[in-house]
Amino acid sequence: MLTNLPIAVQVFSVRDDASADFKGTMQKLKDMGYDGVELAGLYSYTPAQIRQMLDEVGIPAISAHVPYAELLADPEGTIAAYKEIGCQYIAFPYLTEDVRHGTPAFAETLEHMRHICEVAKSMGMPMLYHNHDFEFVKMDNGQFGLDYMYDAIDAGLLQTELDTCWVKVAGQDPAAYIRKYAGRCPVVHLKDFYKEGKASNMYELIGLNDKKETKGIFEFRPVGHGLQNMPEIVKAAEESGAQWLVVEQDRSVGRTPLEAVKMSIDFLKNDK
Repeated sequence: MLTNLPIAVQVFSVRDDASADFKGTMQKLKDMGYDGVELAGLYSYTPAQIRQMLDEVGIPAISAHVPYAELLADPEGTIAAYKEIGCQYIAFPYLTEDVRHGTPAFAETLEHMRHICEVAKSMGMPMLYHNHDFEFVKMDNGQFGLDYMYDAIDAGLLQTELDTCWVKVAGQDPAAYIRKYAGRCPVVHLKDFYKEGKASNMYELIGLNDKKETKGIFEFRPVGHGLQNMPEIVKAAEESGAQWLVVEQDRSVGRTPLEAVKMSIDFLKNDK
């Protein structure tokens, strides 16, 4: 076994299966050995219905990715919905191009995020930020945008959900970045990949497909089957105070999404 930490899976990894049969898919994930799930949408169910299905299966929703715009529009109501489901954390999954790090709107975004985090703290819900690689833009003071954000918003309000794939794509060491935020990284995303050059499909799943002609290759892989040094990443997470590891695979190639997440949990639990 590679780790004794509990392991969840981001439901986005199996989104089509969850959309077709949410409860049945949750049962399959539990049967694979996952200890929890991280939500990315409610598939037209109410929070109460999601909670009931998860309770019946016996697998908790430990966190949820909730769009910034949704949280901004109704922070109290949105946070209350995920508390009803039983989530321990809510994560900002990403910021759209018009409001993110390095844009003129980012200062206002930080203020809005701080307010959301203050509301969440008052309701007993820790907030996380889930990064891609575009947060590694250099700010005017020379910091990466990701670090600038974590300096601007107090650790008592905003914690990290470092996505190790995108940290690596940005040219940084995932294990070192986890250690950099020791004590502030309760949830770590384990995501593996294979990459050659710069491919045009890296961001297509969030509507940012690069239309330029490229000759690169980019492919998400099951954990332990790509370029990442997963034993070192997991060790860093354990030593830095992580409470949960979350498997995420944005897209599967050559196998079904359920087969891919099964390969990931098998690697983590059997280290092979």
